[in-house]
Parts: sequence; structure tokens; C-alpha cells
Amino acid sequence: MLFLSARPVAAALVLTATALAGSLLTAQPAQARRTAQAAHGAHHAQAAHAAAPTAAPAATTATAATAATAAASAATANGGASTAPKVATSPIFVLNSLDADVSVIDPRTFREVKRIPTGKEPHHLYLTPDRKTMVVANALGDSLTFLDPVTAEVQRTIHGISDPYHLRFSPDMKWLVLAGNRLDHVDLYKWQPQNQAQPLVLTKRFSAPKTPSHLSIDTKSTVVYASMQDSSEIMAIDLNTLAVRWKVPVGKLPADVYLTPDDKYLLVALTGDHYVEVYEVGGLPQPRLVKRIDTGDGAHSFRALGDRRHVLVSNRAANTISKIALDSLSVVDVLKVPGGPDDMEILPDGRTLLVTSRWARKLTVVDLQTKQITTQVKVGKSPHGVWTLDQMPRQ
Repeated sequence: MLFLSARPVAAALVLTATALAGSLLTAQPAQARRTAQAAHGAHHAQAAHAAAPTAAPAATTATAATAATAAASAATANGGASTAPKVATSPIFVLNSLDADVSVIDPRTFREVKRIPTGKEPHHLYLTPDRKTMVVANALGDSLTFLDPVTAEVQRTIHGISDPYHLRFSPDMKWLVLAGNRLDHVDLYKWQPQNQAQPLVLTKRFSAPKTPSHLSIDTKSTVVYASMQDSSEIMAIDLNTLAVRWKVPVGKLPADVYLTPDDKYLLVALTGDHYVEVYEVGGLPQPRLVKRIDTGDGAHSFRALGDRRHVLVSNRAANTISKIALDSLSVVDVLKVPGGPDDMEILPDGRTLLVTSRWARKLTVVDLQTKQITTQVKVGKSPHGVWTLDQMPRQ
């Protein structure tokens, strides 16, 4: 079995045992589930792909493929074409971490049309702010794969990038920030696309013990926020001074971090617990914990709904997705999604949610209005990141 990071063998054995017990999580008492799921979240669910729970019944592919078109027709009837939602036409990319490739999915038929080989262990991907390139970070392959978001062709591959696990571009496109999950560092690369020979220049490396996991950057391109999974901390890096502003302890196994559109609050998903912690960070010298939101076991990854008022968080061990209202900082709805829901994407109709079901080797498609699964697409082993050019805003 291939493990996803060079961590102690004991931790790997815990993960394997927990993965085999994955299908029993829903039958366990609450406290037992919370203990078991902590191991599920560690190190990107290593070995959890061995537990493949039975998928919920899905509607036909035709139903999913026509959902956006039907919504557009309804909107036209109720107010004209100018208010109709867009229909996705660009390919959907799903990273298969344990297959070292990318599944390319047609958004109209929801069928995989091809696979693109990458470096080892592609976990996360990010669209450049100019929307011209989809960048895939290959953690164990020490490389970045650049894809055309429209044609799904490989633009180029850059080697010699140390342990790129999670990535974010600053909105001003001056910086590409990479979290080295396996090697415990956060790297700042100067982004210079005009230099074809060397588009990335490593400017500074920050020690980030232990296991830097996810990143977020404020709208002004001044601060990077990073979670450190195994030391249960978050850190802020100043992009002007290239220095660490602060580092503070948080709850168990922090994973994804989400900064609210006004840059005021940082939401931290605790994969080792069943909470999202909310910190006030805007204008303060040190972050201030303002709330803990009970979402579900294994709170892991965020995706804004696109209305600047709500954000979704996937709860991997609970097999749910919680909808959080940003005004009240509370859960206002819950979706049931099987197979260890992980990363998410929302198509431009505003109602089609794409979720990687990490342990079921599928991309799950959910109608946000009916809260029903419309189809599931078989992809590769341990699907992780998902992204497409045609999307709702990420704020």
C-alpha cells in the first residue's frame, strides 16, 4: 500500500486500521466516531481509499447533464434570458492522488473523457488569477503540471519544486505560495510568467512544523494564512516584509482555512474534531477566537457558495457537507454525501455541486436545491482536488 507522506510507521498503521473501520463510523457512538475520524483526517486520509462505502443510489447521467439547462430554461421563463444562469462547457478536472493523474470530465455528459498523467501524488490544483492556466501540484513528484483550462492540454511541467502539496496565488499574481506538507515548510515563489525559462523563483522558505496543510491569502495580497496539521497551529506570513506575523495554537488537526470576503474572519476546519473554529484576524495584531461551529466529524475542506454570504465545509468522517451562514457564523443546512466528501466545486448554475468522494473513487454530483445526488462519476484512486474554469465565485 502506498502512503502519502514520510511519517512514522505507527501513524500509518493507525490510519490503515481506521480506514478499514470507515464503514462503521455511522454506527458508532458520537465520541467514538470523533476519536476514529481524527486518524481519517491525518495526512490526506492515507490508506483510507481501502474503505469504499457503498454509494447512495444515483439518478441517470442524463438527469445530471441536463440540470443546468433545465435551470436556465426556468429562469428564462421567469424573467428573460438576461437572468438565466450560465451553462458549464469547460472541462472538469479531478486529481487522482494515488494514480498520479487527472481525470478530465465533460460537464454536459458527466463522463470521463481522458486521463492526464502528472507527477506522483497530485493533491491540489489552482486556477491562475488571469484564468489562463490550471496548476496541479504534484507533492511526491516535486513538480507542477500546467494545464489549459479550456482544452485540457498540458502547457508545461516544471520540475524541481520541493514537495508542493497545497498552493495559492496571491490575487495580484506576484506570488505563488506552496505548502510542503511532507517536508514541513511554506515556500514563496515569485511569479514571472514572462520568463519562459524560469517562471518561478524561490524567494523565501519558512519552517512550518508540523505538516503545513492548507493556505489562504487575503484580498489585498498582503497576508498568507497557513494551517499546520500535526502541530495544531495556524500561522500568518506578511507578504510585504516576508516575515511571520504570528503563530498560534488551534484545535485538533487543522486542515483547510477560509478567509471571509471582508478579510475579517478566518475559518479553520478541524479534521481531528467536529468543529470549524472562527478567528477574527482583520486589523488585529494577534488572532482572536470568536466561535466554534459544530459541523460534523472530520471537518475538512471549504468552498464558498458564490453569494458572499455562505460557505460549505465537507465533513469527511461524517459523510456530510454543512452550509454555514457568514452573518451568523452558524450551520443553516446539511447535505448527506457518501464516500468521504473532500474537495468541492460549484458550477455556474449555482445549484450543481461537485464533490470528490475520497474513499469511493468517485466524483459525486449534488443538486443544491433538492439536496439529492444526481450522479456519480467513476474516477481514479483517492480523488482529491476538483476544479473547473466555469464556476461560481469563490467568495
